[in-house]
Amino acid sequence: MGLKGMDKLNECRLFLLDMDGTLYLGDEVFDGAIDFIHKISDTGRKYIYLTNNSSRAGVDYVGRLRRLGFPCEMENVFTSGMATGIYLRDNFPGKTVCPVGTRAFIAELESYGVKLGTVDADVVCVGFDTELTYDKLDNAVKFLRRGAAFIAANPDWVCPMPQNEVLPDCGSICALLTAATGVKPMFIGKPDRQMVDIISKQTGIPNSRICCVGDRLYTDIAVAQNAGAVSVCVLSGETSMEMVNEAGAKPDYVLTDVKELAGLLR
Repeated sequence: MGLKGMDKLNECRLFLLDMDGTLYLGDEVFDGAIDFIHKISDTGRKYIYLTNNSSRAGVDYVGRLRRLGFPCEMENVFTSGMATGIYLRDNFPGKTVCPVGTRAFIAELESYGVKLGTVDADVVCVGFDTELTYDKLDNAVKFLRRGAAFIAANPDWVCPMPQNEVLPDCGSICALLTAATGVKPMFIGKPDRQMVDIISKQTGIPNSRICCVGDRLYTDIAVAQNAGAVSVCVLSGETSMEMVNEAGAKPDYVLTDVKELAGLLR
């Protein structure tokens, strides 16, 4: 069931929940996933849906989760796009940022007061751009070659889809830009600890009382390990037990799915 006793799990006051592969896949909600969210609330804990998908804005996720039957308010969603907006606001105030991302991603950055432009940009910022054009790549290469900082929302190579299909994600777009310029990006999303640190600061809950739940060892579990949080790996998505056994750093808990996790919360 798990690699450690249940005390560490039950001491957690906030659950950061991956979505794709953890709560649902495509439009298929996993058995017991919605009941799991209610169990978190019923036991006096908080939850935030945490995603590396920077192609959608936070408000889009609220609508999507509600349509799938999950309880959700804006305070329950935190995306890598939101974290990137906060990072740019705090670290590059007043600087011009050239975005490579969807209209939703661009609007998210603007909501944090980030100054966007495609003339003499100081920063190139890349997200999971399902609206990618050659002009965007051309601008990004130009500014990176001139010395612009390279910031990216998430390192994922692909975004999983139903029927075992994938979409090229932010990491793949960044690999193209690195190949063209020799410049490597700084990634903001999982597994970097910044998303957990931001949430801890906003909620007042220490990292050690935060539990990250997800199906990917190199993002969902790694972010918990990097941030000093508790980690739960569910086997409902990308990771198999064989992959866990081969991993150097083990998750705190390995469970079949979030339905099993719900049964462990006291």
